[in-house]
Amino acid sequence: MLTTTRLSVALLVALGILTHLVDGWYLPGVAPRDYERGAPVKLKVNKLTSVKTQLPYKYYHLPFCTPEDIKNEAENLGEILQGDVIENSPYEIEMLMPVECKVLCKKDLKKKEKDLFKTMIDDEYYVNWIVDNLPAAMKYKAGDQTGYLAGFPVGQPLQGAYVLHNHVRMTFKYHSRSDTGGTEAARIVGFEVEPVSIEHPVSADETNPTYSCSGPTLNVEKADSVVFTYDVRWEPSPVKWASRWDMYLKMTDSQIHWFSIINSLMVVLFLSGMVAMILLRTLLRDIAKYNEMVDSLEEAQEESGWKLVHGDVFRRPPYYQMLAVCTGSGVQILGMTCVTLVFAALGLLSPAHRGGLLQAMLVLFTFMGFFAGYTAARFNNVMEGDDCERSHTVTLYTALLFPAVTFGIFFTLDLLIWGEQSSGAVPFSTMFLLLVLWFGISVPLVFMGSYFGYKKGPMSLPVRTNQIPRQIPPQHWLTHPLMTCLIGGVLPFGAVFTELFFIMSSMWQHQFYYLFGFLTLVLVILIITCAEISIAFTYFQLAGEDYRWWWRSFLSSACSAVYVFLYSVLYFYTRLNINKFVSVLLYFGYMTIISYSFFLLTGAIGFVATFFFVRAIYGSIKVD
Repeated sequence: MLTTTRLSVALLVALGILTHLVDGWYLPGVAPRDYERGAPVKLKVNKLTSVKTQLPYKYYHLPFCTPEDIKNEAENLGEILQGDVIENSPYEIEMLMPVECKVLCKKDLKKKEKDLFKTMIDDEYYVNWIVDNLPAAMKYKAGDQTGYLAGFPVGQPLQGAYVLHNHVRMTFKYHSRSDTGGTEAARIVGFEVEPVSIEHPVSADETNPTYSCSGPTLNVEKADSVVFTYDVRWEPSPVKWASRWDMYLKMTDSQIHWFSIINSLMVVLFLSGMVAMILLRTLLRDIAKYNEMVDSLEEAQEESGWKLVHGDVFRRPPYYQMLAVCTGSGVQILGMTCVTLVFAALGLLSPAHRGGLLQAMLVLFTFMGFFAGYTAARFNNVMEGDDCERSHTVTLYTALLFPAVTFGIFFTLDLLIWGEQSSGAVPFSTMFLLLVLWFGISVPLVFMGSYFGYKKGPMSLPVRTNQIPRQIPPQHWLTHPLMTCLIGGVLPFGAVFTELFFIMSSMWQHQFYYLFGFLTLVLVILIITCAEISIAFTYFQLAGEDYRWWWRSFLSSACSAVYVFLYSVLYFYTRLNINKFVSVLLYFGYMTIISYSFFLLTGAIGFVATFFFVRAIYGSIKVD
């Protein structure tokens, strides 16, 4: 009765969390919206971002013009974790109604406000606005080409002065609708901004001053006050509503992206095909030779190669329970990655759904706990052998180890961000929600999967293990575990190198990533590469009569994570200009989590593929 009650409470908690998350899936503005002439168009403000510090701040952290009542817009879990703070603004915009030099407000500048503006300009902070779910984009020219940047800078240093952008020229592009029953309606398909710095000259009438939006630039250090103004322009556009995100998704050089993808694809396919061909031909010859041998003592003594270690090949490895835990966690990450990419490739997690990708990853990782527990239990059964018992230690470590390390790093970084008073700090209420997802859903699913894994029993093995271990002959230095791990990690890293660059640019340089179809293809190549490289090294190791393949097969492909982390160090020094201590810790903390996840994912792929390969080849030969 007590167990049933606890199960009911757990299900109710899980249902409540899922309801909260489902509410967060839909974002206002994602569905097409028709505006009639004169209808109000809401301009929402988002966080201030900087590539230089990686610490976001609320828009009203700076002394900008504020509405009478600041209201937070609805945010999903992904937006909160990304540090998004979406609020209303005092800007008054009406559909198809142009505005010229409209005064928003006037702010007095004291030393504190001046220093704050100067600091934000030095740190290259950008302002982010949203209209009808479209982020503001600033046009720029690089030679003969025209590109767009998300947001616009707070200001810029100019000849030793701090120039503040206090005037914004907003250009809205609209697509007219002809099927609205005779009423004039249109959809917003573009939102461009042009920031300008103007030291507004004041008219002589102090009771009713008027301002001109032309004049010298505004130097923050010399100004005692600042006037914020804006223009609104409307331009018809042939772009339809379904294609309005194209300009944002073309912020990166697609030609370089396509060329790099095809180049890496051809190289990896060629190397993978070569490894597979050599391995297949060698294996077929070995199996045919072994099966043709006559059962005589004299010929048996002449045997050599991987058949000789058949009595030790499935001997229990050291720290086998940790190997089962790492494999289960890697399968959990792999399942989350595959399902997330399927949804993203179908367009369900496009950049238009702010925070949707991160939220989907968290939810899917939680529910993939079942497969983590099942996989860990099955392989623990195999490695423990005949004296196998249900090991709750393996199940507990599978449920806690990877999430605990990740959550520990994340919570430490969150405390540092909170100390900087950044909006990127995750509220404790959200932290509690993550803990409920972890302990309320993921942990029970791991135990459930473990139960079914142990219930199914151990997988059958084609050969028996001898009681006395066989002596391992001296090995060539090229087959040393360190060498095989370093060499084996190069190929999987090469498979993801190109996409890793664009993903890191999306994360740390605030660019949009959208080629999820290519990313899915890269994941398939990565899986094939990890499997083949681990199988190849294991075969050469067994041919050298070294049966200690369990951990070697995991680490051969998992060490690609070392190259991922080393590349993140190179990226830090060549692409970023971060100098604050907390920002440096933030970067390397998150890259450590990514590298750790990649370690488990690639290692699990290599180990699982190698296990079934070893079981298959020893099941295909005749053993006395």
